[in-house]
Amino acid sequence: MSFDLVALQAAVASHGRVTRVVIASIRGSSPREIGAAMLVWDQGQSGTIGGGALEFEAAEKARKQTKKSCITSHALGPDLGQCCGGSVTLLSETYDSEDLALLDTEIILRPVSPEADASPPLAMKGLVAQYRAQGQRPEPQLMNHWMLEPIHAPKTDLWIWGAGHVGRALVEVLAPLPDLSITWVDTAPTRFPAHIPPAVTKLPATNPVLLLRHAPVNAQHLVLTYSHELDLALCHALLLHGFSFAGLIGSATKWARFRSRLSSLGHGPAEIASITCPIGTPALGKHPQMIAVGVAAELLTRATSNEMKEERRA
Repeated sequence: MSFDLVALQAAVASHGRVTRVVIASIRGSSPREIGAAMLVWDQGQSGTIGGGALEFEAAEKARKQTKKSCITSHALGPDLGQCCGGSVTLLSETYDSEDLALLDTEIILRPVSPEADASPPLAMKGLVAQYRAQGQRPEPQLMNHWMLEPIHAPKTDLWIWGAGHVGRALVEVLAPLPDLSITWVDTAPTRFPAHIPPAVTKLPATNPVLLLRHAPVNAQHLVLTYSHELDLALCHALLLHGFSFAGLIGSATKWARFRSRLSSLGHGPAEIASITCPIGTPALGKHPQMIAVGVAAELLTRATSNEMKEERRA
């Protein structure tokens, strides 16, 4: 988990004063991990630290908080009657527009208690230096009344080509996931819904294929436009451009025709096979939301598998 500065900025812009409540440390089991956070304001909240009694009580206290920073400890069983057998330490900090202007844009390291030393612990200084030199992002942690959190940065670029029913369902399902940076492309502004999630970049273009040059070569792509010819042109361009994953919506018949046409365009069987078609879980059905759920599961499974491979290599 990491410090979602964009979400905090948006909340402060909309609501003025916002309290951010983050799980700073854990002993035993907990409904969420260290770094999980929620934003609380007078009439609402967003995000979650796990729900239940812990979240309800923390939100109520956050709305009444007068201090800039407050640390509290909660034994989940004895204090709150929750089944989790552990305890958590919560850090609650209030922010307004002036406070946001003082925040770093890469790592947030700050004292969170009057008992904190004037300088952060040497271990935390070392983690920050390691990040500056090698790009190794530290984990969120509380140490000697200092809190360290990296700024949230999505790990995966996902390009969604098409803003029809399935494209809209995919954005609804995938936009809340924290590690995705979504670029959404279609042929005209009128193809998109009126409301676009803040984390999604909308790109209307008369010829979407021309936009592909701006996509990172390790991006993921979902191709599901209203036009089979445009789908084919995108698949052809993707095979020339490069990608970490490319999925095409379609039936077995459509994919058989695409394989033949891509072959005639000069692509070999192994290249063509690198495109996944159909996407999602066909057994779930063809309803747009069911397709979106299947695709989300497919992407998350791939991400988890890749992380495990990286851990083994490390």
